[in-house]
Amino acid sequence: MELTRIKGINEKREKDFAKLGVYSAEDLVKLFPRAYLDLRQVTLLKNCYHNDVVLTVGKVMNVPPPMMSARHVKYVKVYCTQYGEPFTAIWFNQPYVLSKLKEDEEYLFYGRVQNKFGQVSLVNPSFEPLDKNFRLKGIVPQYPLKGNLSQKVVRDSVKTACRLAPPKSIIPWELQKKYDLADLRESYEKVHNPESFTEKNKASDRIAAEEYFALISAFRIIKGSAEQVRIHRYSCTDKELLEFVTRFPFRFTEGQKSAVNEIFADMKGEKVMNRLLQGDVGSGKTAVGLSAMFVAVKSGYQAAMLAPTEVLARQNFELARRYFPDYNVDILTGSLSAKEKRLAKERAAAGETDILVGTHALLQGDVRFKKLSFCLCDEQHRFGVAQRSSLSDKGVCPDVLVMSATPIPRTLSLIFYGDLDISTIQGKPTNRMEVQTNVVPLAKYDDMLAFIEKQVREGRQIYFVCPKIEGDEEGSLMSVTELFDELSARLPALRFCLLHGKLKDAEKTQIMQDFKEKKFDCLVSTTVIEVGVDVPNASVMVIYNAERFGLSQLHQLRGRVGRSDIKSYCFLLSSAGGESYERLKILKNNSDGFKIAEYDYEMRGGGDFLGERQSGKYIGDLGNLSYSTASIFLAKKLSDEAFLSGKNLDEIKAVAMEKYEKLKDIALN
Repeated sequence: MELTRIKGINEKREKDFAKLGVYSAEDLVKLFPRAYLDLRQVTLLKNCYHNDVVLTVGKVMNVPPPMMSARHVKYVKVYCTQYGEPFTAIWFNQPYVLSKLKEDEEYLFYGRVQNKFGQVSLVNPSFEPLDKNFRLKGIVPQYPLKGNLSQKVVRDSVKTACRLAPPKSIIPWELQKKYDLADLRESYEKVHNPESFTEKNKASDRIAAEEYFALISAFRIIKGSAEQVRIHRYSCTDKELLEFVTRFPFRFTEGQKSAVNEIFADMKGEKVMNRLLQGDVGSGKTAVGLSAMFVAVKSGYQAAMLAPTEVLARQNFELARRYFPDYNVDILTGSLSAKEKRLAKERAAAGETDILVGTHALLQGDVRFKKLSFCLCDEQHRFGVAQRSSLSDKGVCPDVLVMSATPIPRTLSLIFYGDLDISTIQGKPTNRMEVQTNVVPLAKYDDMLAFIEKQVREGRQIYFVCPKIEGDEEGSLMSVTELFDELSARLPALRFCLLHGKLKDAEKTQIMQDFKEKKFDCLVSTTVIEVGVDVPNASVMVIYNAERFGLSQLHQLRGRVGRSDIKSYCFLLSSAGGESYERLKILKNNSDGFKIAEYDYEMRGGGDFLGERQSGKYIGDLGNLSYSTASIFLAKKLSDEAFLSGKNLDEIKAVAMEKYEKLKDIALN
């Protein structure tokens, strides 16, 4: 159903919704709230700490002209009052707020507090006119916004879309009744307009169960033909593989040796290998993967290595060139020139390239191989089915090895990697030191910065990680650009560089290379450094708003330091208390990634593993939805019974494969 058929959405608003990825009424129904405001609880700003995120009420007293630079508006500052206490609200790069604010009017503000030198400000807050009866409205959804959309417009539009374009369940009616599943339409309505958080959570679980039912059914269909008879026969001997392993400047751990033996046995077996290699941060997965790759190229075949980011692809390319000096190693990424891409593709198609390393550029339709027999996926995605399928389709029944960047609880592994055999590397190289982890309150911030200055004087390098990039209209967190400016001003003797996902791939690669070569002391970054980045000289990881991350992601970020025999530290900055603080203490007191994954699994549910952390590309239509892992296991049970009963299978398969094609689209883009 077209968006413009919904009352209040004209062509201009249709374009603004498109910026949110919403192109139809059906999409609008699945635009889940990014947060909920409990309007019965409003915070007094005078009681807030620096960097707290609050919902509050204020009266606009004065709207002065915006602060201008030579070419554009730098920021808008508005003077407000709250029960006689003055405060300011400030917006960067958002001049349009001036047209939406009126003097002597009260507004509901939601944003991050700056409390410096006794002066209180709200930074980039979202806002809306105060309904005088706002305390009676209970729980109100807050949606992501783009362009000139307001919360009221989105709320009204979503409510209408739920009525006009309700989603239909594909779970057989008998199973819905057997497991007492709530009506799907009502669940969507309750997620968007809950009367209580308990009601919202139950509705979220019902929607997640529906979505995972389709996804798991898709994987079931794909896995049905996964086992294939081996075509490629490898001539590489045990002795030749052992000689290759001795090229590494360290002795393989028992866990690495065991994994190599399992993989080698697979590659010498009668069936095509499909194996997942799990290992904790720094356990040596890449060395094992390169050893498996050697078996293929030593036998005269081609190998492909897929990486999730340009930075990691470049790093893997350099590793492959170092350990395969007698072979032709090439790279294919989005940042190459048209001529470089064309030549790389021609060499691979002609069989001149032995190893082709790349990003998702490898998955494009015009990339061909002459004798591809081995695919290595060094990926950060939780769902690798579509990526693996797209890459392996470029050869004839090639062996596939997937290296998981994050330890995954075995129960989830069996559901989502059920078509793979699983190898797990236990332990770490003996030269790796434990990373000392501390939860740092605001009161200790200056002491931490002094310690960092000392580390830099001793020749070490530092990571500073921030959750978001500048330009987020929610305004609830410090942006990475704000942090870069603040740290550069506070530590002028240190050399800072800035890295985030909006930079071009070539820029990211150059910044990381400069940091590796010690041209900078400190790297201020978003989570683009989460996976695979290896700078042995880095000794300190500082993570801002640590309570906003899952434990597994924090563990991955912590793994960027402690990659040598240098004593290393991880500082988790957070002013949160209660349950959030207890979660961070788990990380402080634990270095085992598998145990941390289990804790995260128990405390946060499936969302952290399978939801938002897909670099903005959601698996399925779960968006900001928060749900429990119980919904995933229920979906697995429902899928098993549906396929066993044979009811509704045509409809289930049609929707399931539509999901799979959507995954492929994500993989190829």
